Amino acid sequence: MMPTIHFDGPVLSVDQKRSLVHGMTQAASQALGIPMAAFNVVLDEHEYSNMGVGGELLTESPYWQQYKES
Repeated sequence: MMPTIHFDGPVLSVDQKRSLVHGMTQAASQALGIPMAAFNVVLDEHEYSNMGVGGELLTESPYWQQYKES
């Protein structure tokens, strides 16, 4: 069975996806001693308004204000 890496996060650009997939695969390959070609990576992307933190929609939480300002 091929190892699978899952990422759950915000919507990404194609360049971000490419970089993330490569970086995660490279790190896992080095840590486990398995060739990079053996890994599958699954990206599950979600709009920020479809996420919650601290019992609130992310876009309505105090955290969101800090995130937007950075």
